[in-house]
Amino acid sequence: MPATIIQTNNTPFEKQTIDPVSLDIIENALRNARIEMDATLVRTAMSPGIREQGDAFPLIADHLGRMIVGQFGSFIGGFLEGYDGTLEDGDMIFLSDPYSVGGAISHCNDWLVLLPVFKDGRLLAYTAMFGHQSDIGGKVPGSMPIDATNIFQEGVRIPPVKIYKQGVYNEDLVKLVLHQSRTPAWCAADLNALIASCRVAARRVIEMSERFGVDTYVSATQELLARNHRAMKTLLAQAISEDPVSFEDYICDDGMGYGPYKLKCTMWRDGDKVILDFDGTDPQSQASINFLLNENMFKMFFGIYMIMVFDPQILFNDGFYDLIEVRIPDGSLLKPRYPAALSGRTHALGRIFDILGGLLGQKTPEFLNAAGFSSSPHLFYAGTDKKGEWFQLFQIGFGGIPGRPMGDGPDGHSLWPGFTNVPNEFLERYFPLVIERYETVPDSGGAGLHRGGNGIIMTYRFLEPGVIAIHDDRWFVPPWGVNGGKPGARARKILEKPDGTQTIVGNKVEDVAIEAGDVLHFITWGGGGWGDPLERDPELVGKEIRQGLVTPAGARAYGVVADADGVVDTAATEALRAEILAERGDLPLFDYGPGIEQLRANCLEETGLPAPIQPRWANYAIAAE
Repeated sequence: MPATIIQTNNTPFEKQTIDPVSLDIIENALRNARIEMDATLVRTAMSPGIREQGDAFPLIADHLGRMIVGQFGSFIGGFLEGYDGTLEDGDMIFLSDPYSVGGAISHCNDWLVLLPVFKDGRLLAYTAMFGHQSDIGGKVPGSMPIDATNIFQEGVRIPPVKIYKQGVYNEDLVKLVLHQSRTPAWCAADLNALIASCRVAARRVIEMSERFGVDTYVSATQELLARNHRAMKTLLAQAISEDPVSFEDYICDDGMGYGPYKLKCTMWRDGDKVILDFDGTDPQSQASINFLLNENMFKMFFGIYMIMVFDPQILFNDGFYDLIEVRIPDGSLLKPRYPAALSGRTHALGRIFDILGGLLGQKTPEFLNAAGFSSSPHLFYAGTDKKGEWFQLFQIGFGGIPGRPMGDGPDGHSLWPGFTNVPNEFLERYFPLVIERYETVPDSGGAGLHRGGNGIIMTYRFLEPGVIAIHDDRWFVPPWGVNGGKPGARARKILEKPDGTQTIVGNKVEDVAIEAGDVLHFITWGGGGWGDPLERDPELVGKEIRQGLVTPAGARAYGVVADADGVVDTAATEALRAEILAERGDLPLFDYGPGIEQLRANCLEETGLPAPIQPRWANYAIAAE
């Protein structure tokens, strides 16, 4: 049964006419409140993932639970429908179980705090924040076992519970939860930071309602939703065809030797409504790469992508949701059945954005993006130092962002625009390691009129024995190029012993024992290129040679002949480009590189790793194609 909202004042809000200036002030005040939530979080949290990298996501919603400002879209409607309890002034909800909120958070490491905001006895708004906890127990340090076969192996699961009830803090609940973690001090600080962030936003909402009046504030939130609806309705009619288009991409493997796993989406417009149908996506994995994709979350992904590509001035919020219908087959990789493991979902999460790029640009190639969002590389390093103290690192790395209609993809950048790298000085100060290299990998970005972003190589020298784990993708299936652009280079991980012996390790591995002095070369993928490489300015290619982004050998992919100093030989360049033009034929809309079977045949030679084995799904209701 749905949640019961307890209000001491049930007077309906009265709709007000909002002048443009007041609406603009309230809109920007809400944007600023969201930024203040982030600032409060990073100043209060302790874990590197949140404090240094910003792995947390805020939300301010209206009184019905619809997101006004935020990033992932609102889960509140689904939560209210499934929460068998009450919500009243002074309550605060705490949860981490993805299955309890339909995938609004996607794995148990994400702790979520939800604060209903009351004023004068009436529910006025909701604020929420979730952030990635570095450790919540489970079978491995970091609580994200790539080889997990069910969610019970991934650490503590918190159903929706009240961390505050009518203003009273549930200290025993928090003690119980923190007792499961290997890093309880970090988790305690991060949880307090989530709570503080929600309270900051709630204060700002109350202040706005006092300044403008409650009815005016509520009317403004409804107008912001309605304005988004009008803008998106026009945008969808212009950009999305009634003729279906399909796109598919692959997660390379599951860390247990099987892969690749296909994700497929078909898109079309039926009147005002856009349909996004994932029929044809592979069944769920027995490992943890499953992604419980919340339909509203995907609507928000879709809306953000549309807005950023076609009209960045639109404020994205939940106002357009009734214009989108998302269909995800039950039992598939994107809607696995409980208790499927979810901790390795980051690869499918990243791949969703590549699929959106492939879908949205097919009818309008000038807006097409190449592949390269792809994944979110993770490194875990844990052990006990010489003082007998436990250390534990969770770090998110970056690959190459795809080439885009408006320019080159950034080199070594997160797919999430708000994420930042962990400073090397921080890593070396707080963990027993040395960063020997941190630089882009030249030529790893796909060639194109607009170059794909280069991947990075980060070389860690470990000073204490322990274990490491790696979660990455795009080592088997490369990031594709578009409009004649070339695929990006694939990811690669190399473990080097003090005597110089090198071993290529998988991109999804757990519990790899390392000794003091071992070195890990952590190499990420490059983004795909956009447009004809022969149209790129030769002098720009020469400049990138001087910057170390392209090598003289790599410049030939652009038809450019240059020396090690980036000096371009104009005559030789013209001759090389003429030769390439005469031989290559028509440029493809998508350049995927070799097909899957050829990738399998060449895998060991090209990557140093055995090819993944084609999965079998005899135990699941939907069958592989």
